[in-house]
Amino acid sequence: MNVSGLVWVATLVALTAVLLVDLLIIGRRPHEPSVRESSLWVAFYVGLALLFGVGLWLTAGASVAGQFYTGWLTEYSLSVDNLFVFMIIMARFSVPRQYQQKVLLVGIVLALVMRGGFIAAGAALISQFTWVFYLFGAFLIYTAINLARQGESAEEEFQENVLVRWSRRALPISRGYDGARLTAREGGRRLFTPMLIVMIAIGTTDLIFALDSIPAIFGITHEPYLVFTANVFALMGLRQLYFLLGGLLERLIYLSYGLAVVLGFIGVKLILEALAENNLPFLNGGEPVGWAPHIPIWLSLLVIMGTLATATVASLVKSSRDRRREVTGTRG
Repeated sequence: MNVSGLVWVATLVALTAVLLVDLLIIGRRPHEPSVRESSLWVAFYVGLALLFGVGLWLTAGASVAGQFYTGWLTEYSLSVDNLFVFMIIMARFSVPRQYQQKVLLVGIVLALVMRGGFIAAGAALISQFTWVFYLFGAFLIYTAINLARQGESAEEEFQENVLVRWSRRALPISRGYDGARLTAREGGRRLFTPMLIVMIAIGTTDLIFALDSIPAIFGITHEPYLVFTANVFALMGLRQLYFLLGGLLERLIYLSYGLAVVLGFIGVKLILEALAENNLPFLNGGEPVGWAPHIPIWLSLLVIMGTLATATVASLVKSSRDRRREVTGTRG
């Protein structure tokens, strides 16, 4: 793709405007959105992503649109997994429901900034060193193995890191929240509220998830424009999706297994691509490996969609059975 500077600027301006509207809505009226409100916003953002893909299809062709849709779906599924951890953080720090929207929006903005930096760095590395795909592929396979081992236990996904623990000890923290403010006056002193610790926890979690998601999207497409837009559209609407799914998130018990398969598949795909374009002198004499197959984008899309659909259906079926057993056991 040859994306002009004007297209980049127009895209950034349009996406920033959408985010600013979202920010103004929360700033003016912090609240817990209803199911109807959340559904409309999620449908709006998903519709925007689908329309953007159609625009790419008409202007750049089916292959480019397929790369965008596959990357967007992959990043969206990984972002939904982020929501599990956000839910645990909210519960652990007892964030009032009406202020969780602001926390989520700050988390999404931080994720966009961090991913933007990683995308720029990743694109620069790939343009100079094709062997980076070996590292990306190995990292994704390692992540997939960890996700599979983690299994159904969501609580292990968030452990207070060094920065969060240090902040708890070193910073003067008030006893309670003061709305969504980061500071409050208590006993004549200006103190930080627990909201600051929540923001630090969300920000560091975003950093960890960015390390997973960026290699995954580069396994789908090498185009920085598609990588960036797929990430932005995947993060848009997550705030509303958090409230829309609610307790359903806890029922997606096999999502980690599904994501493990997806990341493992993309990791293998990256390594195969690296072998097909190999230039490492100690591997096959510095020549490309002829037997390494190219996995087409349509096959990648089918594998990812099929895996996520299977994990979702299996999760809901098992959760439904478990709930029926609990009801039966209670009655008995």
